[in-house]
Parts: sequence; structure tokens; C-alpha cells
Amino acid sequence: MNKFLLSLFFIILFHHSKAQQKAEIFNIPVNYLIYLPQDYKNDTAKQWPLMIFLHGSGESGTDIQKVKTHGPPKLIEQGRQYPFIVVSPQAPPNEGWEPEVIIRLIREIQNKYKVDKDRVYLTGLSMGGFGTWTIATKFPWVFAAIAPVCGGGDTAEVMKLKRLPVWCFHGAKDNVVNPEESYRMINSLKKFNPDVKLTIYPEANHDSWTPTYNNDSLYSWLLSHKRFHFPQVKLTEKQLDEYTGGYAQKGKDTLHLVVKDGMLIVKEQPDIILMPTSNNSFFFVMNDKEIEIKFKRNVKRQIEKLLVLEEKIVEFDKTK
Repeated sequence: MNKFLLSLFFIILFHHSKAQQKAEIFNIPVNYLIYLPQDYKNDTAKQWPLMIFLHGSGESGTDIQKVKTHGPPKLIEQGRQYPFIVVSPQAPPNEGWEPEVIIRLIREIQNKYKVDKDRVYLTGLSMGGFGTWTIATKFPWVFAAIAPVCGGGDTAEVMKLKRLPVWCFHGAKDNVVNPEESYRMINSLKKFNPDVKLTIYPEANHDSWTPTYNNDSLYSWLLSHKRFHFPQVKLTEKQLDEYTGGYAQKGKDTLHLVVKDGMLIVKEQPDIILMPTSNNSFFFVMNDKEIEIKFKRNVKRQIEKLLVLEEKIVEFDKTK
């Protein structure tokens, strides 16, 4: 079984001698500004939306005050209030935005503050616009919506954003980042995702962020979205029995599906619960990520395959 499925189903069977290893710690310190809404301390029960803002290359470094040059941190410094927790990290000099670092930062903020995990938003300008596209395509399940400003990304990766609302901004006369970068991303994404928008400012050069972050509509749009979750339906034990049995990948590793306490599960350590979204579609949750499973039927309407729909489709044939 490939590495993806090994981690996916916890079917890790190693038969080799132990190599000598030693434990070390790899720490990446991240400087960031944090803004808490005016009523954050007063309302102890409320979970708050979180907006992550990624600055451009000019604000990288070790002086955290530079992050206040543009965007939401600048507006907050000027007295603007937001209905979000706003976190504005600073990238190290000459390194750009590392997706894993930002995700670790988000997890830290979620642990320390009252964050609504279904309303985490990502936005950024220039280098931060590129970072927004890159981070979202690598970790789309973390976010409820994204707003990249004068950035770009890899069109081969946009299918991963098929369930993520996107509002993109660019200046028509941008001579630093060609607006074609945003056109390419949005046009590619429209093939998979209808919930995308592109705003082009006809007279703007590289600074398309000032009108963007001064626009209340952006924040209202972000707040109108929550993180995608598969809908769930209720199937009876009799209906679930149809899916039980063994499913093998190329005759090697086999998944064993059984019904237990009214649920369809993959028997592993621990068991993996498959939750139905329709008669033939299920999902399971791993590390806060919902992963889709589909069952394929033959011409006799008998189940013949189990499909894992992730970055690629992985097939398991039902064993006889």
C-alpha cells in the first residue's frame, strides 16, 4: 500500500530491525501581532472567528512593527475594530511563507484563544497573496474562505479548493505581479468551484490591498462562510450491512468493514467510523480533516469497489 494509504488507515506493518535514532527538537519561532475583538473578554462563552493576515515581502524580518505597514494591522493601529480575532505573523527575512508553520501557528492560537474552528479565514497581499493560495491548496480543510490579494499560485493544485469559497483581488495595472496570475487561478478554479469571485481594480497598480482591506464587503463576505462539512444521513443497520466485508488494494492489504453499534466501521486500532452522506457515499475524520469514501456498484447493483477520494482516487476491490 502506498504511503498515503498507510497513514490514512493506520495500516502500518514494518518488519525490519530497529535503526539507531536520537530525539531532537525542531522549533520555529514565529513573531505575530494579535488583535482581540472589543467584547472578547466580556463574552466568555462565545467562540470567535479568526482571520490570518499574511504581509508582503517588504514587511519580512525581525521588526514586528513593520507588519503594521499595510492591511488589517495598519487599520487596527489606526483604531479600526473587527469582529474577528486577527493574527498577523511576520515571515523571516528572505524565506516567504511556509504552510506548515502557519498551520502550526493557527493550532496554537486555537489552543490559547476562543476560536470558532469553523470560521477561520486566510488573506494576504503580494507575497502573502501567493502564500494564501499555497497554504489553502495544501490545507483546504482548515479554512472557511480565503481572500488572496495580488498573488498567484499553481493552477494544477486548484482542484483541492473545490469546496472553499475564494474572493481574489488584483490591480489591472500591476507591474510587480501580473494580474494574469489571478486570472489563471480563478479561471482554473471555476471549473471545480462556483463560489469564486475576482475583483480587478482598473486603475490600480500593485497596491490593490488598500481598496480591498478598506472594503467592509470583504469582511461581511468572509463572515458569511463556514468551513465545509459533509452532510450526514441516517442508514439502518440492514442498509449498512450491504457494505460490510473485505476490500483489498491490488490483492495486498485488506480493509475489513463491519457494522458495530449501528455504525459502519473499518476495523483497525483504533476503529475508523465511516459516516454516511448518501446511500453510496461516506466520510471519516482524521486530524480534523473529513475524507470522502465512495462505493462503486457493478451492473447488477452489487458493490464492487471502495474508493478513497483524496488528492487522488485510490481503489480497493471488494473481496469474495
